[in-house]
Amino acid sequence: MSILKILKEPDPILRKKSLPVKEVGRDIKKLMKDMLETMYAAPGIGLAAAQVGVLKRVVVIDISRDPKVKEPMCFINPEIIWKSDVYEKKEEGCLSIPDYFAEIKRPNACHVKYLNEKGQEKILQAEGLLATCIQHEIDHCDGILFIDYLSKLKKSFILKKLIKAKKNQ
Repeated sequence: MSILKILKEPDPILRKKSLPVKEVGRDIKKLMKDMLETMYAAPGIGLAAAQVGVLKRVVVIDISRDPKVKEPMCFINPEIIWKSDVYEKKEEGCLSIPDYFAEIKRPNACHVKYLNEKGQEKILQAEGLLATCIQHEIDHCDGILFIDYLSKLKKSFILKKLIKAKKNQ
């Protein structure tokens, strides 16, 4: 396993749509292991393959927040098939937008259809933080970042700061 480089906004790859995985082979399994190691090292609770420069619909999540108890979840070709009509605001951050957080309003529950690491189709009913995290990571698969939900003024402010930080590296 290895730690991968996490792309930062405004990297253009983050704005591209990811392609569906055709086969859950050795390369996808290795990618998921590397993504988990990268996510834990960052540290974060979710990571999409696009964030490490791989335009495949692959997402890893672990909302356990306990470094001693890991509960990793892997989603291949995740697709939200139902969203609650009840919305909730939660503070979100992103490994591709370090040091910035904002309250984002999303459905408080969702059902997601996906393939697991064995290539088996599954459906997961998620609520609360897990539902928020799933929606956030699936947005990455579609080239959408959490700052896209903010007002133009707030988004512009954050983007200017990120561009300036990138120039100063």
